[in-house]
Amino acid sequence: MAPPVDKAPRAYRTIGEVARDLDVPQHRLRYWEGRFPQIRPLTRAGDRRHYRPEDVALLRRIHSLLGEQGYTVRGVQKLLAQEAKAPLPVAPAPRRAARITELRAVRALLADALAADL
Repeated sequence: MAPPVDKAPRAYRTIGEVARDLDVPQHRLRYWEGRFPQIRPLTRAGDRRHYRPEDVALLRRIHSLLGEQGYTVRGVQKLLAQEAKAPLPVAPAPRRAARITELRAVRALLADALAADL
């Protein structure tokens, strides 16, 4: 087995690296790709899979849900589908209004500064 490779956090990982990090066989990762459409590794020359950091984080979560928390594959599929449909949180109106007022004041200051330079 090859020693772990230190990579930058944003670096892409091969299937072997991810399998080693999660301590699962590579075929399990390929199986999960077929079951969870959210996992979309890039495929390069020779059909080599390269996982983005977001994919690796999702694989870690799937591994935890299946292995440690006792979910079934179908249960994880439902959970991920529900999360995808959940609305994004919206900032409360008073905070948003205050931010708009603040940004307008900054814009006015910048306009005054530009006018003074002309």
